[in-house]
Amino acid sequence: MSQPVGRVPQRRNARSNRARILATARQELGRNPDITLEELARASGVVRRTLFGHFPGRSALLEALAEEAAEALQAAVEVGGRTTGPAERALAHFSLSMWPVGDRYRMLLALARRDLGMERVAEILEPARVKVAAILDQGQREGVFHSHLPPAVLSAGLEAMTVALLEQVNTGALEDDGTRVAVAMLIAAGVPEKQARVVVDDVTATTAAGAAADD
Repeated sequence: MSQPVGRVPQRRNARSNRARILATARQELGRNPDITLEELARASGVVRRTLFGHFPGRSALLEALAEEAAEALQAAVEVGGRTTGPAERALAHFSLSMWPVGDRYRMLLALARRDLGMERVAEILEPARVKVAAILDQGQREGVFHSHLPPAVLSAGLEAMTVALLEQVNTGALEDDGTRVAVAMLIAAGVPEKQARVVVDDVTATTAAGAAADD
């Protein structure tokens, strides 16, 4: 049975409106976590009815953003976990792969405890936590990372530091493309600063060369 001609453009418009609302929400919620849905509709360039048609309330909008973030994080974990070799390179590559996702969804940090709940946040972060703990365990066995804390505990500390740095980006105190945070993560894990900078620079160059070759 053929679809009415008018429905395809309508669905396309609906998808476009939904994507625009979510993109605007990522931007505006970072500036003002208390923005109303009416204000968000105006900023998105849609009427109130359109926004509420996609997201009947604030919780529905935030859950859609959380789902988006979870999917992006999972994809980044898969990319960031492909590196083999020394643990310090693996951790640098993972950090650099994760930074764009953290940067894109950093507005969720301000909403995590109040609106999403820590269980939902933990669910989103679980794949990254498991992978980082595995890298840290490898590094501890190789003797390149601190060994006075269990891998999962050290991973939690590195996560807290990354969240704190993302919050500094939120306030405008820090600008970073991910390299400074990757260096900080390696140093916190136990790699000397000079070596950490060399590792991150090398991983960045290798990743850029690989991306250029793919193009």
